[in-house]
Amino acid sequence: METNKGTVVVIGAGIAGLSSAFYLVQEGWKVVILEKNTLDDNCSYGNAGMIVPSHFTPMAAPGIVAQGIKWMFDSKSPFYVRPNLSWNLMNWGLKFLKHANKQHVDKHAEAIRDLNLYSSGLYDAWSAQPSFDFELEQSGIMMLYKSKEVQHEEVELAKRAQDLQLDVELLDAAAVQALEPELKLDVLGAAFYKCDGKLYPPKLMRQLIAYLKQQGVVFHEQTAVTHFTSASRNVKEVVTNKGSFSADEIVVTAGAYLPQLTGKLNLKTPLMPGKGYSFMYSPQENKTLKHAALLLEARVAVTPMNGQIRFSGTMELGSADDKINSNRVKGIVESIPKYFPELEVPYPEDKIWFGYRPCPPDGLPYLGRVSKLSNVTIAAGGGMMGLSLGPAFGKAVADILANRETATDISSFRPDRFD
Repeated sequence: METNKGTVVVIGAGIAGLSSAFYLVQEGWKVVILEKNTLDDNCSYGNAGMIVPSHFTPMAAPGIVAQGIKWMFDSKSPFYVRPNLSWNLMNWGLKFLKHANKQHVDKHAEAIRDLNLYSSGLYDAWSAQPSFDFELEQSGIMMLYKSKEVQHEEVELAKRAQDLQLDVELLDAAAVQALEPELKLDVLGAAFYKCDGKLYPPKLMRQLIAYLKQQGVVFHEQTAVTHFTSASRNVKEVVTNKGSFSADEIVVTAGAYLPQLTGKLNLKTPLMPGKGYSFMYSPQENKTLKHAALLLEARVAVTPMNGQIRFSGTMELGSADDKINSNRVKGIVESIPKYFPELEVPYPEDKIWFGYRPCPPDGLPYLGRVSKLSNVTIAAGGGMMGLSLGPAFGKAVADILANRETATDISSFRPDRFD
């Protein structure tokens, strides 16, 4: 391991921040991580735990606008815009509309695919290390559909995925049932993305934090950035509610809170927090799933993990708050027996988790150096692919700070593309 490259302050202790620290400390950087909350809960803990090369289509895609308009005023629907007259939401919406077209999707599909596939390989490498055991299974994800309309869309998408050299197989209802012998399914079929995988997020996060502490990474919890001290194009200090931190390099991995931080640097990184909910369910013995799945019409993710099943979903756009919208959770619960008629999943009451996906308006992450500042790098905005892209974000950050070419082409993800 090299030493004495200098000090990097990483802002944010989600999967992107921890992954950045993982690769930076191996290259001899002294790493300090600032987290405005605590280390034991953020969006990287309660998500669906999916690794998704299958998600090569940006959220800003054709058809999503028409579908979203149908859904957006139904508080139980998969996609909901909380009534709000904020300029940020309207500005985001206008940019989203501009990018929701086939040309945008086709232009960026390969870059998103490559980053996800690379990240999946990095997860394999982590899992092989003795200090890591986070239930990684590269066993594929089934995209389950019930309607002819969604079947048609999914078949078209699977053809595009095959053109992109992704391993996907179309299954009829009998083939899906054969893969899940313990649990009756009521579906037309599925696209089975064998290139996808899953893991157990709380184990991953706890093991990463323990590893980084052993490597000398210093964590500061409940430490909120108030402003930055700069000289010419160089940020000298990160000033927080708990003192100042000098840095040779700054890495901003702040997830859904990215705009508040980049605003202090006079940068524009438009992004809306997309609130999602999840809960764990303990199935009866011999009534569990072997594969992760997405219930496509309902937009619900189903992931077997830690001996249980995690159900997660919904996208609620609006300013961040600490309220649980029970209708959103009911929407998830009510969709489950439509696909799994034998599962009687009660409303989870006090065991509901929620978090915020950082959603840029063009559906592309922010990854790279900032052009107007010489020592600021951003790795954020993974949207629904945040966990999947974490290791690739971290490795790209290490490459950027070492002035190396990144393993995949990240030019589409420039963090100042809206400046």
